[in-house]
Amino acid sequence: MQGKPTNWQRIEAVIKWANMTTNYFACYIGLARGENLYQIKRGNNGISMDVAQRIVNKFPQIDKLWLLTGEGQMFAEERIKGTQIPFYKTDVEAGVGNIEELEADMTFIIPPFDDCDFAMYYTGRAMGQAVPSGAVVFLKRAEVKDIIPGNEYVVVCDRFTTLRIVRFIDGEDKLRLVPGDKENFDEMTIDTDEITSLYRVKGKLIINN
Repeated sequence: MQGKPTNWQRIEAVIKWANMTTNYFACYIGLARGENLYQIKRGNNGISMDVAQRIVNKFPQIDKLWLLTGEGQMFAEERIKGTQIPFYKTDVEAGVGNIEELEADMTFIIPPFDDCDFAMYYTGRAMGQAVPSGAVVFLKRAEVKDIIPGNEYVVVCDRFTTLRIVRFIDGEDKLRLVPGDKENFDEMTIDTDEITSLYRVKGKLIINN
């Protein structure tokens, strides 16, 4: 799931970080035309030493070895290094069950969340202000035996996938899935053996619109 990014994924990550279009980026680093980059995107060419050098000349924050090989980190400066967390631009309740089939759109480097497997949007409403719709949730794979009652989890079952506050029912192998917005959404109860996968919400990035 978190393998080495392809040549184009590395170029694309820099373009997105620089907040540029592909053609403008090509001109900015001194390429005569964007076709050089599109050939990399199509898989016809790799990242040449010349292209890598042009990029780091304009963006010294980018690690040249990472550009050429995919090894290490995107950023060369120690102050902005950290674990790269894959981010998928999809709703967590719709996409997490197919995570192995998805390709990350970009990566986050947020040191407090460096123990995460990936991040996705939450576009649901059931969590209310606890996890507002549109927030980015940072997730870590978990096991049922490691559940911390009262914490937020994405619970994947055959019947549904949902983000809820999870609590145990004393003396039973059942879980209460509690919404943040209790006025408008109902609590659910499931058997622990219904769970096919489980992800703990390790952090939230709430975007104010």
